[in-house]
Amino acid sequence: MSPAGPAGAPHDAAGDELPDDPRVGDFDLGEVPSARSIRRFTAQAARAKAGASLGSLLTDVYTAVTSVVISVLIVLGVVQQLGSALPAAPPARAPGGLSLPALVALVLLAAAGALLSTAGRLGPVGAEGAQAAWWLPLPVDRRGLLRPSARRVPLVAALAGASVVVVLEAGLLARTGADLLRAGLLGACLAGVVVLVAALAQTRGVPRRGIALAGDVVLVAAPVLAALVVLTGRTPTALPSPSWLVVAGAAVTAAVLATAVDRRLGVLPGRTLREGGSVATQAVGAVVSLDSRELGRALTGGVAPSLRRRVSRLRTARGPATALVTADLVVLRRSLRHVVQLVVAAGLPVLATAVPQLASTVGILVAVLAGGWMAASASAEGARWAEMAPVLDRLLPLGHRTVRRLRMVVPGVVAVIWSVVAFTAVGSWAGATQDWLMLGVVAAPVWAAAAVRAAYRPAPRWDKPLVATPAGALPTGVLTVIARGPDLVAFCLLPLWIAIGLGTVSTLMVTAQVWLSVIAVMIASSTAEKGWMERMLDDQEQRKGAGA
Repeated sequence: MSPAGPAGAPHDAAGDELPDDPRVGDFDLGEVPSARSIRRFTAQAARAKAGASLGSLLTDVYTAVTSVVISVLIVLGVVQQLGSALPAAPPARAPGGLSLPALVALVLLAAAGALLSTAGRLGPVGAEGAQAAWWLPLPVDRRGLLRPSARRVPLVAALAGASVVVVLEAGLLARTGADLLRAGLLGACLAGVVVLVAALAQTRGVPRRGIALAGDVVLVAAPVLAALVVLTGRTPTALPSPSWLVVAGAAVTAAVLATAVDRRLGVLPGRTLREGGSVATQAVGAVVSLDSRELGRALTGGVAPSLRRRVSRLRTARGPATALVTADLVVLRRSLRHVVQLVVAAGLPVLATAVPQLASTVGILVAVLAGGWMAASASAEGARWAEMAPVLDRLLPLGHRTVRRLRMVVPGVVAVIWSVVAFTAVGSWAGATQDWLMLGVVAAPVWAAAAVRAAYRPAPRWDKPLVATPAGALPTGVLTVIARGPDLVAFCLLPLWIAIGLGTVSTLMVTAQVWLSVIAVMIASSTAEKGWMERMLDDQEQRKGAGA
């Protein structure tokens, strides 16, 4: 150590006094800035770095608001047209039926469960990467830093809840005026309450997996209640219009929950905030980049347990092919969200046939389309994970086409089971149940091929020229990429759509469906990322270049 003089100042070996270290200055610590001032400073710095003007900000806000309003009006118009096209309820409803108001109530219950599950998977209070790195270690009140994040998700949920309730009430129940206004306000308040309950549970230390599980239970309760209503035959004929007192009570409940959440923001641990912010950032990035696969991975992987108490022996893995199929089965079994999705998908055609107003050609067609795609998409989770991390696809001694076909096994089995449930109900509605079951079973490979084709679709080319749309700037050809998968459902299931439209099944339809199912499997087995037309144009350009 260097010797020190009488005054305690540092000296060198010769006894001379050393100069002060320029890296350590004598300064007075000022007052710690408030959390609000830190947020303002961060926002100002971000705006300065971005170079965006006030005019561009107002333009973006105007475009976003206009897009939302136009989308809600379009959906409302479509639902109103469907509602006016539905036949009137019979005066004497058959036993075991389900009224349209009861169906609306069950749909709202399922939406509340889905909202709670999504809120639990997203956090709902979290801090993004930059915020977690710069804000959380600061010696300031954490409540002030987290208030914008705690308000954002409930407000978005309230807007979405009001839109859904208004569309259902105005489109299916034909409510207008003050009744529709009260229903919309009540939907906004209840949606905010659901998210605030999830946030309060988060501040109490409840893990996000538990909150998501509670939402999944509520979601499954909707089809279970529908089945009970159908079996008992006691279905309400109308939904009571909410009064202003009920709306005020819901608003007061939301305000009380918001106050309770705000008071407990300071006790949230940094790890929980970082995890929630990471999942939310991944989900927002997936939505902006139009990648539904990444969105599903964010919602599923965010609540996956890090440790498992039970280890599966994987006894069905006897070789490369069975190992790949077993891996897909394990992924589906461990994803509770997709299991719940399968239950809901199986109930959609059954509910459509149980509601007299929906038991029509249009209602059955929409229910079969939505339920089939939901079931196929849920069962192809293994293929979506393999598209991101093709570990088994590269390690196993299997060809690329063989891998694609093996990935269709689990979705194909799920599609067959779903077809048995769905087309039993459709057959009871249209008659000749065995014919409908045969048509549904031979159409199952199309659902599996479409799901695998969508899972392995390439990402949009953001380096291509952008096209201005109401949803923002999108690259050219993005619709072609998004349509990979649904295109097989649209074209290779034409015999099924024609059969539902005519209300009958013929031998020609079944035969045509068999051939189209084979074609769908062959198309989904291809590993070419470009379409047939693009490949033809590329071949012509290469030939011209070789000739020159």
